[in-house]
Amino acid sequence: MLRNIWNTIFVNTFNEVEAEKASTPQLDKKVITILFVVAFSLVFIQYFGNFQFLTSFLTSIKLSGLADWLNSLQTYFPNNRLFQLAYWVTVLFTFYFIIPLFIIKVFLKDKLKDYGLSPKGFFTNYKIYILFFLFMVPLILLVSTTDSFQHKYPFYDPRGESLWPNFIIWQCLYLSQFFALEFFFRGFMLHGIKKRFGCYSVWIMMIPYMMIHFQKPMPETIGAIFAGIILGALSLKSRSIWLGVAIHYSVAITMDIAALWQKGYFD
Repeated sequence: MLRNIWNTIFVNTFNEVEAEKASTPQLDKKVITILFVVAFSLVFIQYFGNFQFLTSFLTSIKLSGLADWLNSLQTYFPNNRLFQLAYWVTVLFTFYFIIPLFIIKVFLKDKLKDYGLSPKGFFTNYKIYILFFLFMVPLILLVSTTDSFQHKYPFYDPRGESLWPNFIIWQCLYLSQFFALEFFFRGFMLHGIKKRFGCYSVWIMMIPYMMIHFQKPMPETIGAIFAGIILGALSLKSRSIWLGVAIHYSVAITMDIAALWQKGYFD
């Protein structure tokens, strides 16, 4: 069984991608464009994903009025933590999804289905995704006992209040963030460079994907290496990101629930 899974996910998929790889030695402007967008998007997310950095930056360029207006938006949220997280997701969604979408349609003039957004591959190899999730559950339960995990998760801690509405609102935002993330790495980047780099595009994509986990517990960062490779291979095989979104969010909400359970929220 394991051998069949290995051949299905990796060997056969990588051989198919290698067969489709472009052999022309010409400069590939599409690949250069995509990698530039990836690099700059990650830079902007790193800095402007911090709301305090944004307001300080606007003040430094003489736009203090805009900074004050943005600060006033916090009054529309029940608490500052949910506002900070909503802002963070907005930045991620902009640079993980909106900007790449604009590049694909306006500059590259490609079809979105070629970047993993086609629903046709949604149920392709779904049993493998389920198997992957079931494999992750005991690992999540194990690491949930560590202090570093409980300190990091959940991003929105509902202790002292009910799950509705703030925690549920956060989970909706969290899901949209995973959709954007999967599109950015396993759609825009991976499918955008696969014709040039073949199966090695998975490893190229995996490196920045792993690096965005640097501020998380080390076991999760190490796990991101293998998750990036597996989800990348599955995206190449199915030509779709949708089940990747499903498994990514399933793991994430399981982590949140495990963290709350360890903290005694459900006692």
